[in-house]
Amino acid sequence: MVSHMLDEIRQQPDIIRNLITNEFPRVEALSAAIKSRDIRFAYIAARGTSDNVAHYAKYVLEIEHGIPIALAAPSVFTIYDAIPHLDERALVLGISQSGSGPDVLAVCDRARKTGALTACITNDASSQLAQSVEYPLITPAGPEISVAATKTYTSALAVVALLSTALAADKPDRLAELRRSADQIQATLALDETINALVQRYKDMESCVVIGRGYNHCTASEVALKLTETCLIGAKSFSAADFMHGPIALVHRGYPVILIAPDGKGYDTMQELSEKLRPIHPAVISFAHDPGFLAGSETAIRLPGATPEWLSPLVYVVAGQLFAHWLAVAKGYDPDHPRGLAKVTKTR
Repeated sequence: MVSHMLDEIRQQPDIIRNLITNEFPRVEALSAAIKSRDIRFAYIAARGTSDNVAHYAKYVLEIEHGIPIALAAPSVFTIYDAIPHLDERALVLGISQSGSGPDVLAVCDRARKTGALTACITNDASSQLAQSVEYPLITPAGPEISVAATKTYTSALAVVALLSTALAADKPDRLAELRRSADQIQATLALDETINALVQRYKDMESCVVIGRGYNHCTASEVALKLTETCLIGAKSFSAADFMHGPIALVHRGYPVILIAPDGKGYDTMQELSEKLRPIHPAVISFAHDPGFLAGSETAIRLPGATPEWLSPLVYVVAGQLFAHWLAVAKGYDPDHPRGLAKVTKTR
């Protein structure tokens, strides 16, 4: 079966290569504004899949550049009619693939009136959001037909990574790493048939947890969202640290636990969690590169090549997208048209 979702998953390496080549000048302009205005704080508004991009931005901008990040609660603006104190040293970033969400628009519009530097990440250059901010950053993903967002998600992650690259002192090295990440996504797509075969044992899955750490907290959240949307299962995402503080009580023998464990500083916590889970005997499904981590898993999905941790969310989520797609097909669902969902959801 070649669904629109699968076709759009396969488009991702070329989209990211195109983005790196063509969008860098626009991203560098925002980077220059951030530096010239001595931005000390960023405030990000997003919903759904875009909110997972916002969580990635929080890790990248705080870890790599020391910029404190707050994730907006848009209802503060739209329901409670309050405006936080955002001045000229704050960056307000709206993320919306459609660029038409009233809540994200409200945050950016009101923030601009307070003097904040405003920018957005959107897939529609003609959208109201793109017109309302000073620095619109456009993802060149083209129309996304499947309701489940795939290529718009990774291209938005890539824009955040490109912004980090523009802000960094070691710009050429980071740009080279970002280019290589597109090649690693291409290599990950070669796991398609393997993942299709592996998901057959989980076609009766009704619930699961998806766990990551650090940069890949967003990956766990996005994979859980894709499983919920396309497979109609109760998938919950957790940080590995949070999971060990209580939710691990959910786990029993045979319960599906999906671990996102790339190499990097978050790896040790994932390894610790894996060891805690082993005596409980859940159905551990691991996405990792390290063979030692994969050895104790019921289902091991080995990602090709070691990816720099700050870019691993772009690569690892693609394996998760494939897993969700093929599990939906195994369950007899149409991954392009999840029940009860529309491509654009407008909330206040």
